[in-house]
Amino acid sequence: MTMERILFGDNQFFGINHMSDEHARKLAIQFQNNDAVMDMLDGVLDEGIEVLMCTTHERIAGICAIIRRNPARYRKLKLYPCMPYAHKYANAVSELGMIEAVKQFLPSDTPILSAMKSGLAVARKDVDVLIRALIDAEMKMFEGIHTPVIFLQNVVTDLALGLGFHGALRTFAHHVRDAYDAEPGFITMNLPLLLDALEGVGIDNPIVCANINKIGFRMCGGLEAYEDVVATRSFRAVAMSVFASGAIAPAEAIEYVCAQQKIESIVFGASSLRNVRQTKQLIERFSAPALVS
Repeated sequence: MTMERILFGDNQFFGINHMSDEHARKLAIQFQNNDAVMDMLDGVLDEGIEVLMCTTHERIAGICAIIRRNPARYRKLKLYPCMPYAHKYANAVSELGMIEAVKQFLPSDTPILSAMKSGLAVARKDVDVLIRALIDAEMKMFEGIHTPVIFLQNVVTDLALGLGFHGALRTFAHHVRDAYDAEPGFITMNLPLLLDALEGVGIDNPIVCANINKIGFRMCGGLEAYEDVVATRSFRAVAMSVFASGAIAPAEAIEYVCAQQKIESIVFGASSLRNVRQTKQLIERFSAPALVS
């Protein structure tokens, strides 16, 4: 499949900004209720951007419910879920401990849950079953909504990468394809290393989302390595953090990313429709005609 050139992200809806705590607090206040989120999404759709790349934050379930209740209005909208939302798992682990936290998120009829309730250790061979069950639990909120790409968040992608547990990445990819007829995507903070790992477990031409920006902001391995990988490796690149959380002027940021001609999609968030419109116009201005047609 060919992904859309422009994707809209959801960081601003949950008060996330990697440069400024003050700006993050303002965002949290601005989007503290779902009506404000839907007003922004309506405007984004009217601008012709038809993909929301979203986490599995608890509030997204409410957004999905609104979308389901208004099928005509949102018939063109596609969601690209990004799982898991790490904070909800971290909070549950802090409150309940690892095993009880996992139990909380699994359906009660999951076979592996019975073993855990019996006090049995989860064997390595059962990890695949656990991964699939957790994916299914995360995807319940998206029932009835078009989700053609499903991403694994960098907190898990890079943990599996660091531990050498590359089989988990393959399990994720296979389950997303088999159970949801969707393309698997991976978010990472170490693009060169991840591509090697995915190739090693037989995942060809993967969809990979990574920080790609002119100053190397949060790009593990360095700017030069990323430019080489984007130019020479076989994968479908999604660029995020293109503005480096505001450190790069918009036109300069977009011109740089669009010059990396093998980047397929650009994801960005914004707290105003004026900024959405400006960014969309810049992407269209600096992109090759074939990419925006």
